[in-house]
Amino acid sequence: MFFAMINDMNPKERMLAGLPYRANEGTLPQDQLENKRKIYEYNFSRPDETEKRQSLLTAILGKCGRNVTVLPPFHCDYGKHIEIGDGVFINYNCVILDVCPVTIGARSLLGPNVCLAAAGHPVHPLSRQSGYEYGAPISIGQDVWLGAGVIVNPGIRIGDGSVIGAGSVVTKDIPGGVIAVGNPCRVLRPITEEDRKFYFKKRVFDVTDY
Repeated sequence: MFFAMINDMNPKERMLAGLPYRANEGTLPQDQLENKRKIYEYNFSRPDETEKRQSLLTAILGKCGRNVTVLPPFHCDYGKHIEIGDGVFINYNCVILDVCPVTIGARSLLGPNVCLAAAGHPVHPLSRQSGYEYGAPISIGQDVWLGAGVIVNPGIRIGDGSVIGAGSVVTKDIPGGVIAVGNPCRVLRPITEEDRKFYFKKRVFDVTDY
């Protein structure tokens, strides 16, 4: 029964289920083309066209929270598989390959040139030649900061409040409340209450409203 259900799936259903699929089959090419049109409009909108940008962003994403900022250029495959929480800030040149669900929690910050790649290909070259690829969901928790140039691989979960250092390649899940860096990305240390008084390294805040 299980295999019969899988065989009855169309390419889009297989893609979202994390099963092997071909991106040039079914409605997938048309879905991507429709999204690319919206992305084009978004990326070439004027910086003062705030209402237009917000309308386009809402049309592109599966879910867009309040007070979300996405600085162009921004690129994604389908858009509708991306959910972004309230107060998220995404800096220039973000790429999200959303062949599976990609979730970004509230108040998270993504630095420039961040890539969330929920898409992957088989390791063996002959398997890749078949045209089959796959996806695995990515989940970014609330209050996460991804530094500039961070790459997140398929199937990764990053817990609430964590910081991923610039240039890191995240190949395994990262728990909440930690600083993690490197390629491959590894936990450096937990974030503690002592960190509260510093704004950069050992530089103490000279204001009181932080």
